[in-house]
Amino acid sequence: MGQWYRVVEAEKLPPGKGGEFIAGERIVALFNVDGQFYALDGICPHQGGPLGKGTLTGSVVTCPWHGFQFDVRTGQHQISRTLVQPTFPTKVEDGAVWVELPS
Repeated sequence: MGQWYRVVEAEKLPPGKGGEFIAGERIVALFNVDGQFYALDGICPHQGGPLGKGTLTGSVVTCPWHGFQFDVRTGQHQISRTLVQPTFPTKVEDGAVWVELPS
């Protein structure tokens, strides 16, 4: 079991938006897809781009540096089936979004 971190007030991340946040000592990319929150490791595996600053289209985020695309629900890269970005559980509690990171 991991540790839960309070990341942001849910109302500050409306549907269709994402952001880059710090949880513990990790950069997390957090996205709101139709009212459901999804968290990914915030560092793109290509060259370290900021996934949380990417463009969200439906459930796919595009890294702003070089265009790598990942489904935020699963972490699956949109071209390479062998490349999967780590995802983290989320929950909304007391109006805030929480992310669980491995211990």
